[in-house]
Amino acid sequence: MNESPGVVDLLGVLAYAELSAFARMTEDAAVLAPSLADQAALSELAVAEYAHFRLLRDRLSELGADPEQAMSPFAPALDAWHTQTKPGDWLQALVKAYVGVGIALDFYREAASHLDPSIGKLVDEVLADEGRSEFAVERVRAGLRADPTAAGRLALWARRLVGEALSQSQQVAAARPELARLLVEAAPDDQAEISRLFARLTEAHNRRMAALGL
Repeated sequence: MNESPGVVDLLGVLAYAELSAFARMTEDAAVLAPSLADQAALSELAVAEYAHFRLLRDRLSELGADPEQAMSPFAPALDAWHTQTKPGDWLQALVKAYVGVGIALDFYREAASHLDPSIGKLVDEVLADEGRSEFAVERVRAGLRADPTAAGRLALWARRLVGEALSQSQQVAAARPELARLLVEAAPDDQAEISRLFARLTEAHNRRMAALGL
């Protein structure tokens, strides 16, 4: 295996993120969707997440890495995030799919910017929106038109999502120095550069909030 441990870490965390997103979206579609059309739409997005997982799993195998071993270091942090941010209703599920997943994808996109183009192309394909933004924005805006009082509650929920996501991301970066090297151009213990990274993530989060009308 010629790739650096950081590349395997990135593909491993992405693979588990896609696998867990598939499982959570499938559950939300079955339990929280208010209509069969919404259930079908979110299920289609879940299927896209699983297809992304398969691409990453296959690439890890091509690199000579064991996919399960590559994913397992990241399962506790991602599982904890999902447990701590379990949506209570349909609108919360949509905000999580758009805002929560979005900031996680920004995190991985930052790492991919320092990679070999072949790996970067795969990451770009995996991070393709697949209609998630349009679907979530349309449904949330419609929900806010029907109940404008929900805006405050959803804004608080979104802040909780991003806070938990940044907390878990910092723990992962601290525990996996090779992955951290992909995230910052300076040394992984350069706190100023890490702070700038999370500032960029926060700016992207604010743009998503504006798109939702929050």
